[in-house]
Amino acid sequence: MKYAIIIPDGAADLPLDALGGRTPFEAADKPHTDQISLNGRQGTVVTTPAGFPCGSDVCSMSLLGYDPARYHTGRAPLETAAMGISLGHADWSFRVNLVTVIDGKMVDHSAGQISSDEGRQLIEAFTAAADPGDLELHPGVSYRNIMVDRSGQHNWTRLTTTPPHDIPDQSVRRYWPTGPNAEVLGHMIERSGAIFESHEINQMRKSLGELPATHLWPWGQGRRPDMDFFERRFGLHGAMITAVDLLAGLAALIGWDRLEVPGQTSYHDTDYAAAGQHAVEALALYDVVCVHVEAPDEASHEADPETKVAAIEAIDKHIVGPLLKALAKRGPDYRALYLPDHYTTVDTRKHDPTPVPFAMCGQQITAVVQQPFHEDNATASDLHISHGHELMEYFLFSGLT
Repeated sequence: MKYAIIIPDGAADLPLDALGGRTPFEAADKPHTDQISLNGRQGTVVTTPAGFPCGSDVCSMSLLGYDPARYHTGRAPLETAAMGISLGHADWSFRVNLVTVIDGKMVDHSAGQISSDEGRQLIEAFTAAADPGDLELHPGVSYRNIMVDRSGQHNWTRLTTTPPHDIPDQSVRRYWPTGPNAEVLGHMIERSGAIFESHEINQMRKSLGELPATHLWPWGQGRRPDMDFFERRFGLHGAMITAVDLLAGLAALIGWDRLEVPGQTSYHDTDYAAAGQHAVEALALYDVVCVHVEAPDEASHEADPETKVAAIEAIDKHIVGPLLKALAKRGPDYRALYLPDHYTTVDTRKHDPTPVPFAMCGQQITAVVQQPFHEDNATASDLHISHGHELMEYFLFSGLT
């Protein structure tokens, strides 16, 4: 039995005036994705449990079969694992974005999609000038970085921080870190602003009409989670294709291999065809192959419905299509699952905890109502899963003896 999972991050949405009152799923030409729902079943699943923030850390943990109430300790430890940075049980890690703040407002959570090399130089400049002491800063991909506190001097348990992508065009002072030791992070934000203002990287970006990286923004703190291996729980060996450290970290923590695929990025310039090709090849080696694509989410955060539709279509053509064809060639013993981790609405540029649509097809999965895949059709179906972490077992084993 072979299983394929495709995650178009943040692809679910509300009807948009720019798309004639349709959602991106409704507007997109996606015949292969529709094939999953027409030949199988679609429904909805709650990937954001009550009391949790709607983010890819919580939602992806849910859809991979792990209850956030039991396993979630914060977003940053997942990305820390992906970077190969070890954490002791008493250590804390933070996600640190390079962001653009203008006139006191969060203009861009990604500093204009800054390059990894530019980001590294800014992180190194901050470390050299600010001397953060026991706080380790590790440059990551693009605007995403990690900070680790091994000092034991700070208890961050009651600290409140806010993801920068949740506050577009809003006053950052309203979302300043609060709680015990918050002043440490507040000083970091302010100090980074002073250091970055005149840095040559930002001077060059401004001269090119690009957004500068004005500040560091720490958030998503947590300690290392202890997660059971997927193979121990389900008896299946898995692999993950993703350009995002968060998903790679989750894969590492549940014992999946991360498959390195050239040309993978978080944006619409990613090499969709390479991801599809490597996923097809991986079917020979793994029981479960998961392909995560970040591009729809980033398009939503940029309030760009056209790119979001184009990303959904590219995923359909270059990933879903080849995977379904390869699975069918292997015979009837397969299943495929397609679902976004959460809504990311173009109009608000934010994540939304509305139950997400999903579709699955394959052995012993039969269509109840044959309809193309989109939010309204999934909602109108008879299959609704209220605990997101239960979807994985349903997908893997329901109806099989």
